[in-house]
Amino acid sequence: MNNEQINTAFLKLSRRAESRELPQLVETFVDAAPLLTLLSTHDHQVIYGRRGTGKTHALRYLGETERRTGHVSAYVDMRTVGSTSGIYGDSSIPLGERATRLLADTLAAVHESILTFALEGTSVDLAAISPILDHFAEGITQISVTGTVERESQNENSAQSQTASGIHVALSAGPSVALDDSRGTGTSSKAAVRYKEAGLRQHRIHFDNLGQVFSDLARLITPKRVIILLDEWSSVPLDLQPYLADLIRRAILPHRGITVKIGAIEQRSSFQIAGERGDYIGLELGADVTADLNLDDFMVFENDAGRATQFFQELLFRHFLSVVTDQPAPIGSSDELIRVALTQSNAFEEFVRASEGVPRDAINILSTAAQKAFREPISVPHIRSAAKAWFQRDKEAAVSANPMAAALLHWIVDDVIAHRRARAFLLGAGRPPDLITTLFDARVLHLLKRNISAHDQPGVRYDVYKLDYGCYVDLLTTAKTPLGLLQAEDSSYIEVPPDDYRAIRRAILDMTKFENPPT
Repeated sequence: MNNEQINTAFLKLSRRAESRELPQLVETFVDAAPLLTLLSTHDHQVIYGRRGTGKTHALRYLGETERRTGHVSAYVDMRTVGSTSGIYGDSSIPLGERATRLLADTLAAVHESILTFALEGTSVDLAAISPILDHFAEGITQISVTGTVERESQNENSAQSQTASGIHVALSAGPSVALDDSRGTGTSSKAAVRYKEAGLRQHRIHFDNLGQVFSDLARLITPKRVIILLDEWSSVPLDLQPYLADLIRRAILPHRGITVKIGAIEQRSSFQIAGERGDYIGLELGADVTADLNLDDFMVFENDAGRATQFFQELLFRHFLSVVTDQPAPIGSSDELIRVALTQSNAFEEFVRASEGVPRDAINILSTAAQKAFREPISVPHIRSAAKAWFQRDKEAAVSANPMAAALLHWIVDDVIAHRRARAFLLGAGRPPDLITTLFDARVLHLLKRNISAHDQPGVRYDVYKLDYGCYVDLLTTAKTPLGLLQAEDSSYIEVPPDDYRAIRRAILDMTKFENPPT
């Protein structure tokens, strides 16, 4: 194949896992060891990772491979749960009602997924599982009134009594004399009371009934397991997430033979509401479920350059083969593809650096670079120009929509990055400020390392964040270049510096200076 054919194939690569058929997902999955080993355990688990890091691909691959070995696999995309768009986030509806509807809709999606598995598969006796699924559906669809609904009642009481007495004397012979004495009393009372009360019809989910359903289901398929995969957890409103987590803890987790895996974004997830006496609603991470798998940490080039390079090389090769099926063995190996498609080995390393450990960003950068190169091998300038274009097209728009986040980004560049040949800084360990989270979610900032010490403060722990590769190139090739950074008109001449930890350990970000600027 020539470079034009290879670059044309790169332009056809699929950007999102949900757009691929399951067989293609299996073929293109690359295990970043020990990712699959950790993911395949029977432990209940939360898998963290930002958008584009491969959570959906990993979960769907796991579900398909488990299904092929006879396990019952139920995959649910939480973005598609529910028939009424926007109802979960509607604050005009009481929290209890929204939460209960979410639970019912989620269970309905799990039920539908298990039913589809039973109808399509051969590892489950359909006649045996049908009564269990019927019981499952009954538990979900029970609707009752909690509190009151609109009604009116009236009570009326009346009482009446009367007494009378009289004397009448008449002498009719001659003059007439009449004496009349009449006395009477009467009472009458009438009382009416009307009541009118109004309330919402609400769903009621019986945890005991559902628990029995999952117990029966697990017992039926033993020694196989039920694998429930809940993807896009963070698309559920934050205030409802603990209630869904509580349903999982009470109705599903107690039963052996059932495993729950949840795909979530760490900073956009809430699994628990703490009580006053140590009790809680939701899931306790580390106790009820593990949360030791974070895809943001896996493929960072600076953490393990060899592993990151090998992963993206294999990822690129498998995706390439998936779109050139009309040509028998066009390229024999991933090494051959890299050798033919790129000008030199350091161009591929630059591509891996530009991807920042995010597979979706990698595919988009490669596609743009292929478009720029077209009939030529892809070079370092193509990679840098493509990274800049991808930043401007995808990430900058998300940041610009939040003026405070955009202001923080430029302040970070002016205050920290401009004074050193590094694009990283330290931030106090722990939950980051919301604006940092916004930049992190937009993949403008990346988490490089956790819990390290500063140069002159060994007792204080920090997390290391770095500026996105494409953002750095964009800054150096536009008027946004801060004082202290050399501006270049062509990204061909931009040198994106490696992360020097000696410089990083002196670059501490003090958010109070941004929040309270000098007057």
